Amino acid sequence: MKPACIFDLDGVIVDTAKYHYLAWKRLANSLDFDFTEHDNEQLKGVSRIESLRLILRLGNKQLDEVEFDAALVQKNGWYLEYIQQIGPEEILPGAAEFLRSVRAQGIKVALGSASKNAVLILERIQLLDQFDAIVDGNKVSKAKPDPEVFLKAAEELAVPASNCIVFEDAVAGVQAARNAGMKVVGIGSAAVLDQAHFVLPNFAGFGIADVLARFA
Repeated sequence: MKPACIFDLDGVIVDTAKYHYLAWKRLANSLDFDFTEHDNEQLKGVSRIESLRLILRLGNKQLDEVEFDAALVQKNGWYLEYIQQIGPEEILPGAAEFLRSVRAQGIKVALGSASKNAVLILERIQLLDQFDAIVDGNKVSKAKPDPEVFLKAAEELAVPASNCIVFEDAVAGVQAARNAGMKVVGIGSAAVLDQAHFVLPNFAGFGIADVLARFA
């Protein structure tokens, strides 16, 4: 049986992290404290709710339940404003070509992302048609490193978890893939993603044949 490939979105296919950062920073500023790019590193692979909790701790702020929910809605509204401007030029180096190499082999492809805006983003960058299944924050409730998002993706593809290869840029995502019993390729820094089976700096110059050879 051919393996299936499951891709994270942010930091793997497209970089929307800067827009999340701008929206979180705007929210923090509205609550009278600052949120730096250094602080933002702590949010990689973290769900929206946990991100807000962390930011509030950094700012030493407390919100009641109604205010908390309103803050989540406000942040997402600002984020949606920002991502309306993105297009195919925001696709990370080699990602579109790599996806095409996967499809050319007849390999099933899924998205496994915490983002609740995954479909919108894929539409904006014109890659929606490259995926057989999309599992995002609207379909799962447990954040990475819980394996729920990847197990759900495998289920939707009707492929055993042990026959899936995950592509991830975040430590929590790599851990989630390992927790799901899947093979995982880190995208980024080998020093940071040391729990991945192996790491590519990005997809530029690589095809799925290069990955399959490593797992042969």
